[in-house]
Amino acid sequence: MSLLELNDVKVHFPIKKGLFFDRTVGHVYAVDGISLKVEAGQTYGLVGESGCGKTTLGRAVLRLVDITSGEVVLDGTDLAKLSEKEMRQKRQRLQMVFQDPLGSLNPRQNIESILSEGMAAHGIGADQEERREKIRAILTKVGLPANALSRYPHEFSGGQRQRIGIARALVLEPDVIICDEPVSALDVSIQAQVVNLLDELQEELGLTYVVIAHDLAVVRHISDVIGVMYLGSLVEEAPSDALYAEPKHPYTKALMSAVPIPDPTVEETRERILLHGDLPSPAKPPPGCRFHTRCPWAQPRCKEERPGLREVGSGHRVACHFAEDIESGVLQIGTSAPATVPGARKESAGDDGGSAPAKATEAEDGKATDGKAEPEKSELKKTEPEKTEPEKTEPEKTEPEKAEAETKPENPADTKAEAEKADGEGKSAQAEVKPEKSGDAEVKPDKSADTEAEVETEAEEADAEKAGVGAEPEKEPAPATEK
Repeated sequence: MSLLELNDVKVHFPIKKGLFFDRTVGHVYAVDGISLKVEAGQTYGLVGESGCGKTTLGRAVLRLVDITSGEVVLDGTDLAKLSEKEMRQKRQRLQMVFQDPLGSLNPRQNIESILSEGMAAHGIGADQEERREKIRAILTKVGLPANALSRYPHEFSGGQRQRIGIARALVLEPDVIICDEPVSALDVSIQAQVVNLLDELQEELGLTYVVIAHDLAVVRHISDVIGVMYLGSLVEEAPSDALYAEPKHPYTKALMSAVPIPDPTVEETRERILLHGDLPSPAKPPPGCRFHTRCPWAQPRCKEERPGLREVGSGHRVACHFAEDIESGVLQIGTSAPATVPGARKESAGDDGGSAPAKATEAEDGKATDGKAEPEKSELKKTEPEKTEPEKTEPEKTEPEKAEAETKPENPADTKAEAEKADGEGKSAQAEVKPEKSGDAEVKPDKSADTEAEVETEAEEADAEKAGVGAEPEKEPAPATEK
């Protein structure tokens, strides 16, 4: 049996309204159904964003806040069912190192008074002198001088105050120590000293730790098993090395991608997962999976069904419906369905790909529905003979005209009649040519002949006009249209 075991622990804080009568209008789901086990001599690390319920869970284990439901079993005893008096006696075996060392120490008491108060409450030491000797031994272990007994908390630095907090937990000889952000308020050099101190005390005294922290590097260094919390629930739990090597849950992947790597080459090439949006309110958690509002791989099922922790490897548990699909690459970021999506996409792509060649074939065969290509070909076929006709008709028109000009009579009256006849023939020829031109500019006959004496000249001008009407299409950009 595990030394410390939590079964579906819930801590809900009521939201009350009203001036005269308090009425509950909602709850803040600070811790919402967490189950975990901590073995004797083990260090269990809890990580997660600010506001996810880590500190509340640690306080619930010590019954510093009321547990709404669930079990907190310490060495076979359910602490949630104990009375206040019985719980006070059990707290000797459960101690806590608080996040703010200055806020957790009474500024009106010196260090000896602070450390001996708990010992006297639990009956440790026959008298004050015996307690003082034990306190000196503990201060030596945590790296503080013996003359610190008579000093007050404000006379110490931040790292020294944190060591006093650790000494206060150690003097009661507990089995489990819950360390709430033990090094977050310290600089890097002091952090290393405190972490090494915790390791040494664990080896020497056989302590069991529950370490709550934001610094993933610190948690990895000190922890044997790590649990990842998100919005009051546990989303993944695994041995330290396995979790850092192969995180399964999308939220854990995002956390690990945020940890800087001291190798510039690896840092530049690795993938960074960026989460959009803020942590939802614990008073109104989203339905289904708590992480689906920010998850890059979210599916419709995630919005409807809340996943539970399930085993996916040796000691590796994850609360995700599609952890295996994400790990294998079947489910990619931004896809809208699980494993069946790639096949469906290929089929749809095949349908689209087949339709395009079909349309191309129809266009080539002249069977396309829009029918734009065929009329263009037919227009070319029509315009080609129109532009070649004038070339054929030009010699036919000029030969009779030349013969007619050579056989003109010398009588002016006859010449005038023939000239009028020639004018009429020229006008009729123009009327016949106009429909064949299809858009060319009209050619108006010259009416400059005024005198009868120049009838012969008018006839020649009319003949020239006829020849010009037949030759005019040659000036059009026919070669460009044929090309």
